Amino acid sequence: VQLQASGGGLVQAGGSLRLSCAASGGTFSSYTMAWVRQRPGKEREFVTGISGSGALIDYEDSAKGRFTISRDNGKNTVYLQMNSLKPEDTAVYYCAADKFGVAVVTRVGEYDYWGQGTLVTVSS
Repeated sequence: VQLQASGGGLVQAGGSLRLSCAASGGTFSSYTMAWVRQRPGKEREFVTGISGSGALIDYEDSAKGRFTISRDNGKNTVYLQMNSLKPEDTAVYYCAADKFGVAVVTRVGEYDYWGQGTLVTVSS
């Protein structure tokens, strides 16, 4: 499975960005997909995830109410809409896939496949 993330960039605080992650290979609709970020000097952290069917979604606390994850299984793509961005959201954002797509796991070590990351920089 190959994952290709895109959509990062520089945005002012309060602005919005939409990240996309296109998957190829494997059975996309059977995978739980997640967005994981790595802030400067920090370890990777779970931001949000969505089960294969889209029925289950989970968000890390700071993302609730500002970020929205969605997926289009027909296009093998998962999205992250990020609104009301803050400087502390500055990070490399990775998409990741868990082969067992029934639940959403928050432990980043459980994810099997990773994209290359896309940099989001939020200026104050």
